[in-house]
Amino acid sequence: MNTKNKFEFQPLPYSYDALEPYIDKLTLEIHHDKRHKAYYDNFLNAIKGTDMESMDIKNIFSNISKYPMAVRNNSGGYFNHTFYWKNMKAPGSELPTGKLSEAIVKSFSSFEEFKKQFSEAGKTRFGSGWAWLCLDDKGSLFICSTPNQDNPLMDIADKKGIPLLTMDVWEHAYYLKYQNKRPDYIDAFWNVVNWEKVSKRYETGLNSFK
Repeated sequence: MNTKNKFEFQPLPYSYDALEPYIDKLTLEIHHDKRHKAYYDNFLNAIKGTDMESMDIKNIFSNISKYPMAVRNNSGGYFNHTFYWKNMKAPGSELPTGKLSEAIVKSFSSFEEFKKQFSEAGKTRFGSGWAWLCLDDKGSLFICSTPNQDNPLMDIADKKGIPLLTMDVWEHAYYLKYQNKRPDYIDAFWNVVNWEKVSKRYETGLNSFK
C-alpha cells in the first residue's frame, strides 16, 4: 500500500504570511515545512510494513497504547499539526456564533470565561504540548491539554473526546517571534482562530451521536 496516498501531507490552507502580525511568516515556514513534514515522514516510516498502513488514523489512535512510542509521537505530530493549521485563518473580528456560541455559554458561562480557561490550559501545560476544546460522548464541551504530541482521540488520554479547536504550545510554534513569552503567543492566537471551521466541527461532532 502507498501510505503517502492514504496519509497526505497537505499544504498550508493559506499563505505563509497570512497570519501576520500574530504568527510570523518564518515561523510558519519552518513549523510546517520542516517540523510537521518530519513528523509525517517519521510516521510513515514507523508504520511501514505493519497492519497500521491499512488503518484509519483514528483507529490507530484508539489503539495507540499497543504501539511503539515512535508511532504515538509521530502519528500525533502528523495529525495535530494538520488539525492546527486548519483551525486558523487570516486575522479578523470573527467570533463564534450560532450553536457553538450557545454551547460555549452553556458550558463556560461566557465566551470570555471559555477564553480564559482555554488560555490557562495552554499556559500551564508543563513543557511541550497542546490545549484543546473538545466534545465529550454526551455532547458537552470540555477543555483539556495533552503533553508532547498526544491528543484526546488517543486511548491514553486522561479524557477522550472529539477535538474542535487546538493550540500548539510547543516553543517552536512561537519562539522566533515571542521568545519564551508563551502567554503573549496565546493572546495573539485568538486573533487568528477560524471560528467557522470550529463551528462546522462542532455540528459534525453532534451529528455523529445521532
